[in-house]
Amino acid sequence: MSTTLAIHGGPKVRDTLFPAHVTVGAEEKARVSEVIDSGILSNYLGAPHENFMGGRYVRECEAAWAESISAAHALAFNSNTSGLIAAMGAIGVGPGDEVIVTAYSMSISAIAPLFYGATPIFADVEPDTFCLDPKSVEAAITDRTKAIIIVDIFGQPFNGPAIRALADKHNLKIVEDCAQAPGGHLNGTPTGLLGDIGVFSLNYHKHIHAGEGGIVVTNDDTLAQRMSMLRNHGECVTGAWGVDDLTNMLGHNMRMTEIEAVIATTQLGKLDGLITERLDRVAYFQEQMRGFEPMTMPKVRDGAKHVYYVHACLWDTTCGTDRNAFVDAVKAELPVFELREKEGVKLGAGYVRPIYLLPTFEKRMALQGPANGLTKSWQNYALGLCPVVEDLHFNSLLSHEFIVPSMERSDIDDVVRAFAKVWDARAHLQTPNAA
Repeated sequence: MSTTLAIHGGPKVRDTLFPAHVTVGAEEKARVSEVIDSGILSNYLGAPHENFMGGRYVRECEAAWAESISAAHALAFNSNTSGLIAAMGAIGVGPGDEVIVTAYSMSISAIAPLFYGATPIFADVEPDTFCLDPKSVEAAITDRTKAIIIVDIFGQPFNGPAIRALADKHNLKIVEDCAQAPGGHLNGTPTGLLGDIGVFSLNYHKHIHAGEGGIVVTNDDTLAQRMSMLRNHGECVTGAWGVDDLTNMLGHNMRMTEIEAVIATTQLGKLDGLITERLDRVAYFQEQMRGFEPMTMPKVRDGAKHVYYVHACLWDTTCGTDRNAFVDAVKAELPVFELREKEGVKLGAGYVRPIYLLPTFEKRMALQGPANGLTKSWQNYALGLCPVVEDLHFNSLLSHEFIVPSMERSDIDDVVRAFAKVWDARAHLQTPNAA
């Protein structure tokens, strides 16, 4: 193999595309045909009626998800985003309230409180698990704090006992964004039930998917009822249902279709097997990378089952080689995945830009008028707010998706060869401009 790096004009380690990660097939197709043949693609009614809770297949989906983790309630939504917004509304957050959030996740994990005029307050993350740090959360609690949105980032369950202790002490609700961690658990408790409300994602890029969709789980009867009303024009049923607390009870249309529901139910039946395959790829990759000095493999919290939405490693910033330069060179050696060609090589320096550096936060521009929760924040949305998040993003985190079930060992071997080739030629790398 040539030692000249592809980024410098040498041959790539691999040109052939990596195999597409496809989880849907004949079984899903048959179920979708069943729905189409029924003639009813959605069966919600925004009125006091049994179909206020959705049609046959939506309720079948919800029952399957609830049973799978022994939850009292599961509610199907059109997205994880909608589920998080409904969770905030059900809890009753509003102007003057604060919700503690992470800066290192998809933006909705921090933006959901803004839909009700509440103020997101950012806490920093643990440097090795990347979940919210209980000490930083505790420091962010004020007499206005009403809830915590916590993310099982990259598939790692958050520190449930520590965060629960804080929530109980201060009478706070915990909303667990487990979009990246279906099938995980901590000390025997499944993700989704580590907080008061858990929200899963069925977006295309997740472990399993329905194209789009979300599942919200809870053991709280009142929260379940309120989220069901927020999902489907709840103002139309509050009188008939005798609902006294009308706070935030202006319902949306956040409903899952019958087609998405049957796909989600079928995909759920595949989840355990897909996770087993993913963990096999993780173990093989880590074994092949044993002794690769500049990278530390992901830490798994004691008692946790990590399900690896992505494989997030730490780069040794003292190794003498710039992380960004290394990542750019490795990406040049490898192909993209089939069906995801436009997304580029699935290797990244960092993850997402810290949420508080988005213009929405920097300019404090959310909802107009007194409901703009950002105008009430005591935090300065600027560099320096969450030092650990910033170090991870700009310096030390390296994440990739070369552990999906479609990757055979020979595919992973090519990835390992690319890492080794670039490391051996690291003296020839140039440091790119800072992000």
